Amino acid sequence: MLREACGLLGIKDEGRAVVLAGWVHRLRDLGGITFVDLRDQSGLVQLVFRNIPEAHDLSLEDVIRVKGVVRRREAPNPKLPTGEIEVLVEELEILSKSKPLPFPVDTDEPRANEETRLRFRFLDLRRERMQRNLRLRHKICLSIRNYLSERGFIEVETPYLTRSTPEGARDFLVPSRLEPGKFYALPQSPQLFKQTLVISGIERYFQIVRCFRDEDLRADRQPEFTQLDLEMAFLEEPDELFTLIEGLVAHVFREAIGVELEVPFPRIPYAEAMLRYGTDKPDLRFGMEIVDLSEIFRGCDLRLFAEAVERGEVIRVLPVPGAARKSRSELKRLEDRAKELGLGGLIWAKYEHDAISSPIAKFVGEGLLRRAAEQAHAEEGDLLLLAAGPAETVAEALGTLRGELAQELGLIPEGSWALAWIVDFPLFKLDEEGKIASEHHPFTSPHPDDLPYLESDPLRVRARSYDLVINGVEIASGSIRIHRRDLQERIFKLLGLTEEEAWEKFGFLLRALEYGAPPHGGIAFGLDRLVMMLVGESSIREVIAFPKTATGACPLTGAPAEVTEEQLRELRLKIEPEVKTRS
Repeated sequence: MLREACGLLGIKDEGRAVVLAGWVHRLRDLGGITFVDLRDQSGLVQLVFRNIPEAHDLSLEDVIRVKGVVRRREAPNPKLPTGEIEVLVEELEILSKSKPLPFPVDTDEPRANEETRLRFRFLDLRRERMQRNLRLRHKICLSIRNYLSERGFIEVETPYLTRSTPEGARDFLVPSRLEPGKFYALPQSPQLFKQTLVISGIERYFQIVRCFRDEDLRADRQPEFTQLDLEMAFLEEPDELFTLIEGLVAHVFREAIGVELEVPFPRIPYAEAMLRYGTDKPDLRFGMEIVDLSEIFRGCDLRLFAEAVERGEVIRVLPVPGAARKSRSELKRLEDRAKELGLGGLIWAKYEHDAISSPIAKFVGEGLLRRAAEQAHAEEGDLLLLAAGPAETVAEALGTLRGELAQELGLIPEGSWALAWIVDFPLFKLDEEGKIASEHHPFTSPHPDDLPYLESDPLRVRARSYDLVINGVEIASGSIRIHRRDLQERIFKLLGLTEEEAWEKFGFLLRALEYGAPPHGGIAFGLDRLVMMLVGESSIREVIAFPKTATGACPLTGAPAEVTEEQLRELRLKIEPEVKTRS
């Protein structure tokens, strides 16, 4: 007889003889009778053992095979899909015994620290929560592949062993045994390969691909991660891609969690997002939009505000719904938090009892504060938080406070989803040394209207790049690419690369651009992050089968680990001892 799936049995199978195999999930030994909840990938079913002595020797997580007859349960369990039936066991075979468990696996709560969970990941993954996460991940990947395949996309694998190129993070390097002193790099993304594929005539490419970045870790980062990578030929404006991706995301939400999304998604220019929400990753599930009040306070009697405006800085306000009753200690906490975020301070104004009170009222008058409240669309019972300073500092600080206060005040609707495109990013930024650097990557096309400013005022140039944001989290990023060699070389020159350096690092792309490169563009999704959001987890480690710790270690395998001297000699490498300096 063939093995049946435990979780698929039901009242329709009453009276059937079945063979089952799986893990002992729960165990109740009552002496003359033993009950076991048997678990396999499909779910649980209750087994009943009578007059089978070996059943008394069973332990949790033993692997067994049984033969028995399905019968109706006298006391059904409505919480279990198979709760109407049980299997009366006639034969028992113990396939494998389990040692006592370091933590229980019959609960959604891990009841163990992360180090222990990852060391015993083979046990942790047996928990229903982790199985559910991995099944949903599979479902999402399958729906992506089906959707794109039906629209003419071809999945093509790109190399893992490539050359090191500057992409914003450190590369993982792999020494070459056959060419000592030279190194491969593990790809941070397939960016150059996917552009090359489009130039090669693969007009619609995609790949669910592993990528690698040697950077500091946090809850939503791993040294190796998975992304959905996608590129399209003959794409000169992003509208066609937006429509495709909106359909894809709506399809994934529908298939994976049964949620219908409204399309198209809003499109918000970067500058507007920074002004209204203080971030280029705005959470649109609630209001609390930041408003600029610089002109209102220009020349006012409050020197702090007037002088800030004269210096070219900004005055902005964050309206906080229903927070006018906050105590002075709570307001002091907000002021301290604002200072942590880089502001010199925070000024409050309370709108209650049809009046506005504030420590600055005696300097600017209630009339000016009323104008500020009207501009911020404040209502009775609202709290206004005003800040002055450089535009970027004020935006980021108020944006952070906006998110924190929305959480604190319960303003974010449960189970809601808000998606938006952020567009018109700057093409360049200044790095820590004050040099021109790419905001996205050096292959992003500048906005055609801004080409005249490319050399004269590069920070003014907008990029034809775009991010997809879900509930305040950047989930995907992409751009229209440069498809002309002369423009690509101009960008490299602006980034400080000599002609020789550009050819050494990106010669194969420059060569390809000389042989009929179509206009093209694409996008890449952080797949781990998307799955994390859809299953409701707070860390991508909960949706990756074998993740690393925050230090990049794998407790399961002990990686990273030392290698033998013979291996090092083959690679002509030598480990230098760490030099300790006196403190």
